[in-house]
Amino acid sequence: MTPLIFGLAGPTLTGDERAFFRDVDPAGFILFRRNVIDRAQVKALTDELRALSGRADVPILIDQEGGRVARMQPPQWPAFPPGGAFDALYDTAPMSAIEAMRVNAQALAVMLREVGINVDCLPLLDVRQPGAHDIIGDRALGSEPLRVAALGRATLDGLRAGGAVGVVKHVPGHGRALADSHIELPVVDASAEDLETDLRPFATLNWAPMAMTAHVIFTAWDAERPASLSPTVIGDIVRGRIGFDNLLMSDDLGMHALKGSFTDRAAGVIAAGCDIALHCSGDMAEMQACAAGVGEIAPRAHERLLAAMATIAGDAEDASLEALTAKRDALLAQGMPAGAMSVPPAQRYDR
Repeated sequence: MTPLIFGLAGPTLTGDERAFFRDVDPAGFILFRRNVIDRAQVKALTDELRALSGRADVPILIDQEGGRVARMQPPQWPAFPPGGAFDALYDTAPMSAIEAMRVNAQALAVMLREVGINVDCLPLLDVRQPGAHDIIGDRALGSEPLRVAALGRATLDGLRAGGAVGVVKHVPGHGRALADSHIELPVVDASAEDLETDLRPFATLNWAPMAMTAHVIFTAWDAERPASLSPTVIGDIVRGRIGFDNLLMSDDLGMHALKGSFTDRAAGVIAAGCDIALHCSGDMAEMQACAAGVGEIAPRAHERLLAAMATIAGDAEDASLEALTAKRDALLAQGMPAGAMSVPPAQRYDR
């Protein structure tokens, strides 16, 4: 097995993809809007990915947050509210917000499990900061670390109850970035003291099964390299200060925050301390270049992967998507202003 998670080009596997994935044996796969049409098609695709990998528990990821970031969309699947909706309810009814977040995440997991997806790249633990770029915006769970942690824990609990693994992101925090890392490299000049605010939710939930790094430079820790490529940030901050010792994956290697060849990018994030490198575009030449930059998955990384996937083994609760979303909506209605549950158009990077 190689320490790579790959995207796919379309809604069905090509012959070249089958041959490449058999040869490379990636740790997992990630789906985007280009890969999903309807329930039957997605289930057939995930079944084939499992058969191809030979692992019943192969991670099949998706970014299904709700709001602006949703790969599975109406009319085939219901729309889900963004994180900001639960943040707004927390202002007036904290316990209702936490329960609404939990059942929302459980509903997401039930929806994903139905089509064979077992990992959702959620929750965001980025602490929202005034004046930052809107790439986080209403995706965030709030601007107060304890609130973010409380709603983040509810998300992880709900996903697990519904049969999916959660991925906390974007460690050590994307909330201060003044740029979109899909387009350019953000540089955060905040002091180490100020950055303690950003670390707090991640430290509180450092037991999460999986985490995803931020392609952001933090000059207080490493003025030359983004977190995903920095042994200092990953070793001293993520593994050390935060205390996260579970599966750590990079954000997408194809984002324009990173420079250099895809071989160097993949090799760099693994050398920095990530367990797995994530590549999303489905571009075959780029995937081949990534595979050339890594060897076999490290034994400790493999252990972390198995442990993360084992958190959902045989533990999904029996609850319907309709009942869960109805309960969520009833809770949100207690304190939500009119129109707050509307779902904005998907981001342009939602491929």
